[in-house]
Amino acid sequence: MEDLYLKKTFNSPEVEFIAKTGELSLEGRSIPEDPGEFFELLIDWINEYFLNPDENTLMNIKLEYINSGSSKYMLELLRIMKINHDAGKVVQIKWYFEEGDESIQELGVHYEQTIQIPFEHIEYY
Repeated sequence: MEDLYLKKTFNSPEVEFIAKTGELSLEGRSIPEDPGEFFELLIDWINEYFLNPDENTLMNIKLEYINSGSSKYMLELLRIMKINHDAGKVVQIKWYFEEGDESIQELGVHYEQTIQIPFEHIEYY
């Protein structure tokens, strides 16, 4: 399976999904003009990845901002992680938030409570 790399832009996060290691990373801001088009690519990749995943899957999410259109799709990505976690696959989610950024910190807690799998919340400076 091909890895997925998307460069960070002003409106979209950097995406680095590495199939061989099971490390999936999103970093930056997520305010794409068409969030459906952007996130469908990620959703399709993750669905294909979980047909033959690595032993451990780690999703690192380090967003500085996410708009409501993107938030809906982010929840869908996390639901796919939940489905596979519940199916017995090793899935770990690390949610990063900048010191003092209560909105991103609270969003991580909201997602964790919504999808019902544990997140590791990591504050950075």
